[in-house]
Formats: sequence, C-alpha cells, structure tokens
Amino acid sequence: MAFELTTVLDVTDLAADKAKLMLKEKGFEDGALRVFVVSGGCSGYQYGMALATEAEEGDEVIEKNGVRFLVDQESRPLLAGARVDYIDDVMKQGFSINNPNAVSSCACGTSFDTADKAGASQARSCC
Repeated sequence: MAFELTTVLDVTDLAADKAKLMLKEKGFEDGALRVFVVSGGCSGYQYGMALATEAEEGDEVIEKNGVRFLVDQESRPLLAGARVDYIDDVMKQGFSINNPNAVSSCACGTSFDTADKAGASQARSCC
C-alpha cells in the first residue's frame, strides 16, 4: 500500500483559523505556516513552527480552511499522522501537536522522543 502524503499532518479547524489570523496579522496573508522537527530539547526532538512566504522543494503542503501548512522532507516521518490543534484555556494558549510517533515527551509538550531514540540529546533539563 502506498503512503498517502496528504495524511502527514492533520490540522483542526481551530488551528487553521488561528494560523490564518496570525498570518494576516504578520503580513503573510499569502504565506504559510511551516511545522518542523529538529534534534534537541529535553526529550530528543523538538517541535518548531515558522512563517514562510512559499514552499521549498520537497515540502509537503497541507491545506486547511484556506491556509497552507508546510512540512519538510526530514520532518515528514517524525510528524506522520500528527495532529495540530490550538489550545486556548486558563493554563495554556497556543498551537499544540499530538504526535502518535512520540513514545515519551517533555512535561511542557514541546519536545518528544521516538521508539528508536534517534534524536536523543545530551541535555536533559526540561524546557
């Protein structure tokens, strides 16, 4: 069975709406929100998000409610099946990623590790 690339990232309606508003406020109305993973953080990998003016070669482009979300080739396997949501409650406000590939994560939720521990970092202090 072939892997359906458009399922790399699921984005909730609320997250898409908040991203659209943020892009507009920052003057990136035609831009996109890049979602990525880098090695580091207290659990091995760390999530990141950045504004982008356009997709780069090899990027996966996910569109939701008129907003583009970009995932680079290196982050794609680590984010496969992840869900981007937006949390707005008394304890936290901002984007949140629920990642089925994470076997452990930091208490603050911004870093995670996978079963193969490929991203294990030297530093172990929490965010």
